[in-house]
Amino acid sequence: MKILTEHESKKLLAEYGIPVTREAVAKEREDALLLTCEIGFPVAMKVSSPDIAHKNAAGCVLLDVGVQDVGAAFETIVANAKKHVPDARIDGVLVQEMLPRGTEIVIGVKRDPQFGHAVMFGLGGVFVEVLDDVSFCIVPLKERDAIEMTEEIRGRSILAGCDVGAIVRTILKVSGMAAKENILELDINPLVACEKGVVAVDARAIIGDLFPSSQAPP
Repeated sequence: MKILTEHESKKLLAEYGIPVTREAVAKEREDALLLTCEIGFPVAMKVSSPDIAHKNAAGCVLLDVGVQDVGAAFETIVANAKKHVPDARIDGVLVQEMLPRGTEIVIGVKRDPQFGHAVMFGLGGVFVEVLDDVSFCIVPLKERDAIEMTEEIRGRSILAGCDVGAIVRTILKVSGMAAKENILELDINPLVACEKGVVAVDARAIIGDLFPSSQAPP
């Protein structure tokens, strides 16, 4: 089993054609400033660590960081990460573009020992825990299944004006990668849906061994 960082998780999504934010990991304070200049201000900055799942709660996410604040933001995030999880592996600080506002949704994967992989869809951001408004479907999914998932949630009216076609295509791409990559858990939250297209802003994946030890090839 391997827990991927946000950046690693989004690299995996990109391999399957799912749009992700422009970003890079800064190892040092000076790297962060160079990256922000390349990406453009303001930026979001987050700790890059497989051991810190709830980055916001740890004080390891800063948004709308301007050019004058990049260095201090880098130091604050690293210090908070070490304070929150002293033994955490820290790859650096993820420097990420800030996106225009859109509708936040969540797409995820859970693997059940009995039923296999299931894809989850619902309202994202804070709505995930507050409303618990999600739908599930067992893999593999067909286009009709993905469309029905977007229609089943109680808050489906919030999707008005969003590119539902792009959402459906993303659900299908996640369905396709679930078994192929042996995903134990995946959360794309939020996936920001706009009038045209979607972009994965945050993601976390846990990958299992591709072959159980009893079935590993020689």
